[in-house]
Amino acid sequence: MNRRFRIAMLVVALLVVFLAGIYVSPFIGGAKSDVNAASSGISDAGGSAVAPMVLGPYAVADVAERISPAVVYIEVQYKARDTRSRTSDPRSLFEQFFLSPWFQVPDTQPKQGTISVGTGFIIAEDGKILTNQHVVDNPEQIERISVHVLNHKEPYEAELLGSDYQLDLAVLKIKPTQGKLAVAPLGDSDLARVGEFVIAIGNPYGKEYDHTVTIGVLSAKGREITIPDFERGGTGRNYADLMQTDAAINPGNSGGPLLNLRGEVIGINTAVSTTGQGIGFAIPINTAKEVVEDLINRGKVVRPWIGIEYQTLSKEMAEYLGLGDTNGVLVRSVYRNSPAAKAGLLSGDVIRKVNGEDVKNQEEFAAAVKGMKIGDKFSFLVERVTGRQIRTITILVTVGEKPEGI
Repeated sequence: MNRRFRIAMLVVALLVVFLAGIYVSPFIGGAKSDVNAASSGISDAGGSAVAPMVLGPYAVADVAERISPAVVYIEVQYKARDTRSRTSDPRSLFEQFFLSPWFQVPDTQPKQGTISVGTGFIIAEDGKILTNQHVVDNPEQIERISVHVLNHKEPYEAELLGSDYQLDLAVLKIKPTQGKLAVAPLGDSDLARVGEFVIAIGNPYGKEYDHTVTIGVLSAKGREITIPDFERGGTGRNYADLMQTDAAINPGNSGGPLLNLRGEVIGINTAVSTTGQGIGFAIPINTAKEVVEDLINRGKVVRPWIGIEYQTLSKEMAEYLGLGDTNGVLVRSVYRNSPAAKAGLLSGDVIRKVNGEDVKNQEEFAAAVKGMKIGDKFSFLVERVTGRQIRTITILVTVGEKPEGI
């Protein structure tokens, strides 16, 4: 009897503790980003005070109450002539919904001119806002960007500081005049675990349903999808390393935050599957951290570039070229006017060493140049086959900036 009584009391005690809420330090597993966010006043959870995580019945409500003021409603007014955002085109809308399994999630309300709406979140007290590039697509045709901030009477006119099509990220800027702005702290998406609870806040279907809160779990990480881009020739926008969630994401949620239970932004809601239920995708916040300074200061993402396409040297190709082994990478092509072309690298060259270190295959070559920056210099030991002669030469390549459109 005593044993049963003790077990019953233990169960009751555990239940009371759970309902009371378990407080967990926000810094468990937390890590400071390598990005120098402070230089732009961006709130990074690693260096700011974040409320403790509460695993109780009001955990989601507490996060929503604290972060919602930093979530904004974005309205993009396009010029009245026949210039429309991609989802405002009935044909494009049909194709993206029914011919493609994926759909980006801004909402578009055709009126006089065209209005495209989406979501964003404030990342700095001076009014910087992070959102998706496709929310503010076709910037040359934008007439006005209006940003509605919770509890602020009038919308702010926003400036587009920078955007990147490839990563689908954009930074806006407003000038706060109606009081201090709330800021959403940025977390560390690398530390997010599959199965943990996540919260999405956004404006599905426009201002009528602004600041809608949904909850789900982080279903998977590292997902890759391609969304057809019919206005850019249908080649498609490729997304890599996305976070998958079953938290409800609807048209108008694009650019909104995906949060953990500490109230830290771990992702930017971006796309949803139209062929299944509970399959949404978000860009990891660490991806944005890596490029946000470029977007703010240069208006675009600056990418280092050598300008070659290469592959592992196969046995057959090595025999054809008369080489004694398959160590190295074969240069398949060299882009015109690229750093590699200017340095004298040619299609058909075999790169054996990078900065004095052997490279046996394309994986080792990629590792050797990983982390390269504009202005870095690489010494390539190259074997060049001309007729029956094999010459060994050293080529010095200075890393340049990758042109847009490549």
